[in-house]
Amino acid sequence: MYDYCVIGGGIVGVATAHEILRRRPGASLVILEKADGLATHQTGHNSGVIHSGIYYEPRSLKAELSRRGAALTKEFAAEHGIPVDERGKLLVATDAAEAVRMTALLERSKINQLTVELLDAAELRRREPNVTGVGALFVPTTGIVDYRRITDTLADLVRAAGGVIEFGARVTAITESTDKVEVSGDGRSWSARHLVVCAGLQADRMARLAGIHMDFRIIPFRGEYYRLPTERSKLVHHLIYPIPDPELPFLGVHLSPTIDGELTVGPNAVLGMAREGYRKFSFRGADVWDYLKFPGFYRVARANVRTGAREMRNSLFKRGYLAECRKYCPELTLADLLPKEAGIRAQAVLRNGTLVHDFMIERTPRSVHVLNAPSPAATAALPIAETIADKVLEGAY
Repeated sequence: MYDYCVIGGGIVGVATAHEILRRRPGASLVILEKADGLATHQTGHNSGVIHSGIYYEPRSLKAELSRRGAALTKEFAAEHGIPVDERGKLLVATDAAEAVRMTALLERSKINQLTVELLDAAELRRREPNVTGVGALFVPTTGIVDYRRITDTLADLVRAAGGVIEFGARVTAITESTDKVEVSGDGRSWSARHLVVCAGLQADRMARLAGIHMDFRIIPFRGEYYRLPTERSKLVHHLIYPIPDPELPFLGVHLSPTIDGELTVGPNAVLGMAREGYRKFSFRGADVWDYLKFPGFYRVARANVRTGAREMRNSLFKRGYLAECRKYCPELTLADLLPKEAGIRAQAVLRNGTLVHDFMIERTPRSVHVLNAPSPAATAALPIAETIADKVLEGAY
């Protein structure tokens, strides 16, 4: 029997395993990952941004943990020789309405204790000649990193501390009793005194297996990216982000330099037809049926008909996608948009149709379930791990 079992080999699961072993040296721990490697889903399909936390509701877990997570991520990377490029983010207002929202966002940044500089149109153009707007907010602490590499380094630390990582470990049953938790699947089984579930796109299914009452469902949204040709990778220096529209459920497309020298454009947000299908038009009937039978899905759909139609149109027709990008970077052309693998966001939706924007963690006497951890979960992974470890180790023996 293990002392601790962690389901999920993304950055949150591996960071949690590392944090538990750091606090409980000598404990036995196993990570179960159904894929053949680590960070194969949300962790390995994002743009590598170290987020500052400017967008998030003050005093929310996202705001608190992303701010702390940005600092811890940079410290961890420096300690282990992982490159970080802290080049800063520009949030660009393209018209008068966005300028008003930009001012409100500046006030929110002060509440979230962030250093932010307000730029006028001339200063924006001076710093980014290929970007246009009526003004911008500059967040100097935003950086980029390779989260796969961070996950792999955390995994090395877990193994060095005696932890075990098992791949191809698909979990189909979870049974919790007064003194242990039994986990099994595909003819294999594991017993542990305590269980942590960081299952991302499968979070609701794992919670259901564990008998946790659920009033939500994970609905997958495909985030489709493009990359620019190598000769256009210096088109911008900073990360270029839009001013968010509070009426829309997701942020919108942006320009993101990556740590390996690419410049990416995206993502959009299109309803996914498969939780783990990254190819365009991927379809898995069980995944679609899972949200079609959930009342919250129809409430979300009704509230976002226009947005959903636009996102689908832009997914099917590159010119629409390009138009979104050209609002603040008119230099882009159709020839600049080269294919890049999509990501899939695990979005928790409540029965009443509310999209859960904050992190959501549930516990039982012997288990902790991370039910919702969308972006910026990679940035916040280290403090999320601390939060989970606090819950796991309360009264643990």
